[in-house]
Amino acid sequence: MPHGRNILNHLVYYCSAMPPGSSPVSLDRLFHALSDATRRRLLTQLTLGPAKVTDLARPFRMSLPAVSKHLRILEDAGLVSRAVDGRVHRMRLTGEPLHAVEIWLDPFRSYWDQTLRSLGDDLAAHPPRRRPPRH
Repeated sequence: MPHGRNILNHLVYYCSAMPPGSSPVSLDRLFHALSDATRRRLLTQLTLGPAKVTDLARPFRMSLPAVSKHLRILEDAGLVSRAVDGRVHRMRLTGEPLHAVEIWLDPFRSYWDQTLRSLGDDLAAHPPRRRPPRH
């Protein structure tokens, strides 16, 4: 049963550490949006500044409607925003939702830092022995 208690404690921490307005559903949308390589490339392009949808679509070997579908998923996750001026749609990165991902990942970062620190301490305490050469 201790394992179940750890899961419950992690969930309590996870839910209480989320930024205002965030929920597990929005975190699911964020991870879904980030799970696709095309969407991650679109986000990377937008780190350079706002861009027209047609400019964002240019490097991809897919139709404009396919790129627009990826952008709508990013928009639904709150990662990009759209400004419409006539027929021109400009997209802008809105990185604030990534803060929820960072908060969710933080316990894992602490876990791996501690695990690697323990491994380093163990290796320092027990250095590997040199094997005698084979003849």
